Amino acid sequence: MSYAQSGRSLHIIQNDPEVPPGTILEFLKTPYSLHHPFRGEKLPQPEQISSLIIMGGAMGAHDDLRYPFLTDLKILIRQVVEAGIPYLGICLGGQLLAAACGAQVVSQRWEELGFLSVDLSAAGKRDGLFSGVSETFTSFLWHHDSFDIPADGVLLASSEVCPHQAFRVGTSAWGVQFHPEVTEAIIRNWCAWDRSTRGRVEELAAAFSRAEEEYRATTRQIIDNFMLSVGLKP
Repeated sequence: MSYAQSGRSLHIIQNDPEVPPGTILEFLKTPYSLHHPFRGEKLPQPEQISSLIIMGGAMGAHDDLRYPFLTDLKILIRQVVEAGIPYLGICLGGQLLAAACGAQVVSQRWEELGFLSVDLSAAGKRDGLFSGVSETFTSFLWHHDSFDIPADGVLLASSEVCPHQAFRVGTSAWGVQFHPEVTEAIIRNWCAWDRSTRGRVEELAAAFSRAEEEYRATTRQIIDNFMLSVGLKP
């Protein structure tokens, strides 16, 4: 019996009010529950989850004192991984997966901002999450922190600046450093966060327009592949 047949469902965790799931919701073809722990909402229990997507956020993976829900979130991630429940962590979500599996998350290392090339490793070319995705694809990068690969993890993708762009733990838990979910509106909102990025808003919006068709196709393929890991047809 697949998770899709067991009465469980897809759950999405949004860690930051300004980092929504974006186009991921557009491409999903199954009911889902969206949780906002920053509002004090409770996290789902493993027995409720068929698959779990955890989004990014401006906080760091170890900012538990300021954001106490991160402690419970890392416990949940570890339980999900141990249960073999499909997991997709995006940016902070990937860093939380690494931390939950015993790897380091390092600040101010391999920082990236913009639409950049991501290269699949030999393992990434064979991995189900990237089936049908070009071995070099363009995605949106915005991060100051970066994850190490867990001891039992497999490196799936790299970029010129950040050698750890994606990894898998077990057969069905993936962490990615890139953002497959953004829209132009999300990019414009993020640029307003900091003086150093406010001046780049039109540059990044124009880059989104140029990359949008390929970028959306890659996002759709990755989400379809992730849902196939749960036993759902895209």
